[in-house]
Amino acid sequence: MRRLIINADDFGLTAGVNRAISECNQAGTVTSATLMANATAFLPAVEIARASPKLRVGCHVVLIDGAPVSRPDSVRSLLTPGTNLLRTAFTDFASVALRNKLSPDEIATEAAAQLRKIQSAGIELTHFDTHKHTHMFPQVLRPLLRAAKECGIRAVRNPFVPLKALAIAHILRQPKLWVRYSEVNILRRYAAAFQAEVKQSGLRTTDGTFGIVATGALDQNLFNAIVGSVPEGTWEFVCHPGYNDSDLSEVATRLRASRDAERDVLTSPESKQQLQRHGIELISYAEL
Repeated sequence: MRRLIINADDFGLTAGVNRAISECNQAGTVTSATLMANATAFLPAVEIARASPKLRVGCHVVLIDGAPVSRPDSVRSLLTPGTNLLRTAFTDFASVALRNKLSPDEIATEAAAQLRKIQSAGIELTHFDTHKHTHMFPQVLRPLLRAAKECGIRAVRNPFVPLKALAIAHILRQPKLWVRYSEVNILRRYAAAFQAEVKQSGLRTTDGTFGIVATGALDQNLFNAIVGSVPEGTWEFVCHPGYNDSDLSEVATRLRASRDAERDVLTSPESKQQLQRHGIELISYAEL
């Protein structure tokens, strides 16, 4: 049996991202989205979620980019020194995390604040993941799992990529994916620790996540190749559909035109046909 959760990240980022996620859900591909509690289009995203019974929602916990939901003086270790804003660079965040310079209690405080903000808006959360996959680091994962349990969250994204399952030939044909592939491969050193921590916490997760290497470069051919390589088990495909509009130009993100491309792929009849052809059952984290 092949089961797949197609999850759209960055729900709430902009009105255009919200609209694209809704369109992909209506097209029958995207089954799940993770909502950013600190984003500017949060409330419109909540309205879309309430009106979309087939779209299940998780929390996209943001520990990089933007402002915290908690009081800044309660999460100082998470902030760029001298500011009230979260760190912006993944490398900076990774450096302080791996040197144990982030307070576990402050991570748990901020995560719980984001989870509860969404729950207070009347949204039943099925799971959580993190912006830029920061929960792959054990020092970050542990307090996040603690916060999730306190808030009644039952599942978490497994951010590690089943690299052997994706045809290497498709990566080699796209040089812009080479660096991404190398980075993801290096970070797999944390996969075993992730599995152990999640098991100990009692939360559920999938067998792994597709789409991370393809982020920013997804097209129909690559989507078809990924779908054709999904092995037996329960997996997630992470995506970032959107509209590259004036609202997005005001947001700090490297994903711009690629959001249009992903929206086109995920609303195309061919994508739905490919999923059906390979016998893939689409589910959400509610069915995990």
